[in-house]
Amino acid sequence: MPPMPRWLSGLLATVVLVAAVTGLLMLVEPHVPPLSLSVLYLLAVVPVAIVWGVRQAMVASLLSTTVFAYLFLPPRGSLEVEDPRSLLVLVALLLTSVVVGELAARLRRRARESARLAEEQAALRRVATLVAQSTAPAEVFEAVTREVGLRSGADLARMERYEADGTVTGVARWSREDDPLAVGTRIPLEGVSIAALVRRTGRPVRVDSFSQASGPIAEEARALGIRSSVGCPIVVGGRLWGAIAASSKRETPFPPGTESQMADFTRLVATAIANAESRSALTASRARVVAAADETRRRIERDLHDGIQQRLVSLGLELRMAQSEAAATAPELGQELSRIAEELKGAIDGLREMSRGIHPAILSEGGLGPALRTLARRSAVPVELELGAEERLPESVEVAAYYVISEALTNTAKHARASHARVAVQQRDSVLWLSVGDDGVGGAEPARGSGLIGLRDRVEALGGSIQVTSRPGEGTVIAVELPLRPA
Repeated sequence: MPPMPRWLSGLLATVVLVAAVTGLLMLVEPHVPPLSLSVLYLLAVVPVAIVWGVRQAMVASLLSTTVFAYLFLPPRGSLEVEDPRSLLVLVALLLTSVVVGELAARLRRRARESARLAEEQAALRRVATLVAQSTAPAEVFEAVTREVGLRSGADLARMERYEADGTVTGVARWSREDDPLAVGTRIPLEGVSIAALVRRTGRPVRVDSFSQASGPIAEEARALGIRSSVGCPIVVGGRLWGAIAASSKRETPFPPGTESQMADFTRLVATAIANAESRSALTASRARVVAAADETRRRIERDLHDGIQQRLVSLGLELRMAQSEAAATAPELGQELSRIAEELKGAIDGLREMSRGIHPAILSEGGLGPALRTLARRSAVPVELELGAEERLPESVEVAAYYVISEALTNTAKHARASHARVAVQQRDSVLWLSVGDDGVGGAEPARGSGLIGLRDRVEALGGSIQVTSRPGEGTVIAVELPLRPA
């Protein structure tokens, strides 16, 4: 059953309210003069004005005046008014009803406008909060598209991004009835559409009818029953990034100014995109710095192992041979050569230890598991090691995980006064989870010159996160998440 037209519901309400007030007057008429009760008809006019507006209030005023004159003013049962005083009361009733109706209608309009502005501000605050929290752009896109659709009274809304090949891609959608708006696919900008008009003009635009329009987006609009649309550009850093469009299936187009009301939301979208691009550029820059540092470490480790270290080992062997030959003919010289050989062996061992600190060869050769087992064996504090990820991982992830755990165990040995440490490594849902904890004194503050500052940069460069929990007397726990796919 189709809904009752608004004007008809207002007319029925007017008749019911006027009849109710008339019945009330008939009940009290034997006790109070009718002329004194005429003002009660305002009880019918005011509600009609508030709910249905000034035009319907004028109908209520005329109907109230007519009924009052017919039923209560002499001669009764007639619309003729003989007494000038009664005529004056009748005119006063009509004028008062019209004025009060107009005031009530204005109050209604102001209340509705105030409510609309409050809802819009609340929506802007919700989106602004998402932007301030550095929420993923996709979530911001969905939130803005929904808010624009609701605030504009639309049936559908879609946010679109312009592509270099002259097409447009839907990045978010909203619909009151779950209409299948295209999202994630590229659409040519041929024919009539909000996206095409925005790209051509760079300004807010509207299409009041798609009935004779051509092009794939216009065909989609007709298939969905869309009759009109409004839209606004999204400008990021001075360039036209995309557009947002709201569409209606009603016969009447959007009221004037609807497209301009979208501007505050599009500015928030632009901020979210700019923030995301800045974060992406920062992350990429961090990743390049970390990758360059790791490559330098590997090169130094290779040069030490294949160059200086091998040469020193060869010299040590030659020295041992010379010491063996000299021992038979010159015992004192043999003893001195033996001492020098021992010193050289110590230097080689120190060089090997240093090269492992620069970049452990076992990490490149065997992967994270063997490297961590070696690290645990060499730790000054007993380590309980739990490895849930034995297969090879992306090199950048393995290196980051190794250095996080190495730095954490070094800090434990130096500062924690701990008797025990626990290292856990798990792989779940394309994320590597690391946890390093100890039973030491706690109270660590990563921001105060700790090596964890550099580790935070390394972890965040991979799109990961690091959290340090270190309450005094309760030990320290370092928890890290490293995505196994590029951020």
